[in-house]
Amino acid sequence: MKSFDLKGKVAVVTGGNGGIGLGMAQGLADAGAEIAVVGRNEDKSKAAVADLAARGVRAISVAADVTDKEAVGRMVERVGRELGRIDILVNNAGINIRKPPHALELEEWYSVIDTNLTSAFVCSKAVHPAMKAAGGGKIINIGSMMSIFGASFAPAYAASKGGIVQFTRACACAWAADNIQINAILPGWIDTDLTKRARVEIGGLHERVLARTPAARWGAIDDFAGIAVFLASPASDFVTGTAIPVDGGYSIMG
Repeated sequence: MKSFDLKGKVAVVTGGNGGIGLGMAQGLADAGAEIAVVGRNEDKSKAAVADLAARGVRAISVAADVTDKEAVGRMVERVGRELGRIDILVNNAGINIRKPPHALELEEWYSVIDTNLTSAFVCSKAVHPAMKAAGGGKIINIGSMMSIFGASFAPAYAASKGGIVQFTRACACAWAADNIQINAILPGWIDTDLTKRARVEIGGLHERVLARTPAARWGAIDDFAGIAVFLASPASDFVTGTAIPVDGGYSIMG
């Protein structure tokens, strides 16, 4: 359908070489977008690019530290040079360090905040001129259930993901006049490498997630293809500043 057609568009997906980021990149590629996968693991990025190219679109990988202004500037320049434009940015790069606040070191706090939140600011600011010059664009920020809920084991992660929602709203207000829509996705418990480690580190987590989730399952990366296409396409042109849970109903349970 025309409203969801992304042919001729170029998407940058940070952390797009695995997990939720790859699921969104696959959805965008299936809708016709060309993809720049940004990640530090070059082997994983090459594998992701091969997967995306097999879907019939151009795809490139760019190794960059998304917390570094100069590195991000070089990334944006390269994507513009090789793919011609930037229409869509997915700020997905993220990490977690699971410790209670009293056990978290300041360096660990900064590492999580910078990777999850500062990178979204750096990348969004870097693509803004190209999107404005092109007459518009779409930015998708990845939050979390921890944007809504507290968790004893995730003080820095929760702070970063709460910040993502407010950052999304601020940018949506600031850049509406440039026809740039900015929205956030709040994933629930999704079956990824990151949550596999969580299930090892947090006793009983698997059972508690299933008990609370009305869909009675963990999410899969494929569950993010459709929401990514919607928020990246003309179908969402009047949607901005929102934070949409994709969680199988986890957040609606009392």
